[in-house]
Amino acid sequence: MIIEHLRRMLSRDYKEIGVNKHGEYHVEYKGLYPDMILGNHGIVLSLLEVETAGSISEKQADRWVTLSGLGVKLILMIPKDMKVKVTDLLWAKGLMDKVSIGTYEISIKMP
Repeated sequence: MIIEHLRRMLSRDYKEIGVNKHGEYHVEYKGLYPDMILGNHGIVLSLLEVETAGSISEKQADRWVTLSGLGVKLILMIPKDMKVKVTDLLWAKGLMDKVSIGTYEISIKMP
């Protein structure tokens, strides 16, 4: 749900968007499969990972270290209420200046 929304939103800025939904491996960048690979004119500009409250961990932070070392910008999309935890992990891994953070909130309203 979030990945498809991001794909539509980012399609204005990026003409080439590769998507790997959870458990799928369709597009790779240097042997890795981030959630989204964003590019223009055959050049990869950014990698994007969508995280949930349950996926944010020390182990996942190690993956961020690997992805951030590939030479392109890494963007993390995280739940809004997890920003402090993710920021702490990024500082601990020495990534705070190498990773951009975006947040999302899911709001369900019933009649």
